[in-house]
Amino acid sequence: MTTLPVALTIAGSDSGGGAGVQADLKAMSANGAFAASVITAVTAQNTLGVQGVFPLSPRQVRAQLDAVADDLPVAAVKTGMLGDAALVEAVAAGLARRAVGPVVVDPVMVATSGDSLLPQDAVASLCELLLPLATLVTPNRHEAERLAGMEIHTLADAARAAERIARYGPQAVLVKGGHLRPPAVATPAALPGHDTVVDLLWQAGEVTLLRNPRVDTRHTHGTGCTLASAIAARLACGDELEVAVREARAYLQGALTHALALGAGHGPTDHFWFVDRARRFNDAG
Repeated sequence: MTTLPVALTIAGSDSGGGAGVQADLKAMSANGAFAASVITAVTAQNTLGVQGVFPLSPRQVRAQLDAVADDLPVAAVKTGMLGDAALVEAVAAGLARRAVGPVVVDPVMVATSGDSLLPQDAVASLCELLLPLATLVTPNRHEAERLAGMEIHTLADAARAAERIARYGPQAVLVKGGHLRPPAVATPAALPGHDTVVDLLWQAGEVTLLRNPRVDTRHTHGTGCTLASAIAARLACGDELEVAVREARAYLQGALTHALALGAGHGPTDHFWFVDRARRFNDAG
């Protein structure tokens, strides 16, 4: 009999399939976990943007979380779009009373298209209630600026922002570098050139810089969801935190390199880029 470690995503549904729970389930499955889900909201969404957000009630979210945790041995959790303060509070309360393993918080505030996904009162609840439960929080530049209350232009800024965010209680902070660009005037603490992405991992006061070549594509829909979910899956499989982050980043690099030109906007990444599709289709025929 075969078993897999269970990873749980708590996030909104993306009708376009490139982000949200749909991306989470794919990324978790691709990284060796059995993926379960708790839906926090339904969105009308595609590669062009978010046309509508319809949050579920806290009661509905609690019922899903209880149903999963009562039956499945959840080894790690990823949270994504939570929608409003009441849902943040419901999720935080549910996780606080459950033994669910490491918690990866993707503080989804702004979609790739620029649409706002989290009101200010919900940000306050996230900082006060959810971040203290987090093993890792994974903000992009704009989210880190909002959480830390400061602008980020250099790697030194990113390190200071991570330290500020860590004061809310997460064990580690990963400030993602995809939205960071080198300033007009280079300084020793500035970012490298446009051809490199640098993520900054803050853990127990130590800073580790993680570098990858920048992939030249506009098809980046769901990258934050994908990375956080891959990290959660790797943690569920038993990886140490830094190893999980490195493995998830390598996975995302492949997914971006093979990104899918679907839709008229920002297309999705390819969550199963490592599959030999030609062979698969030939075998099916």
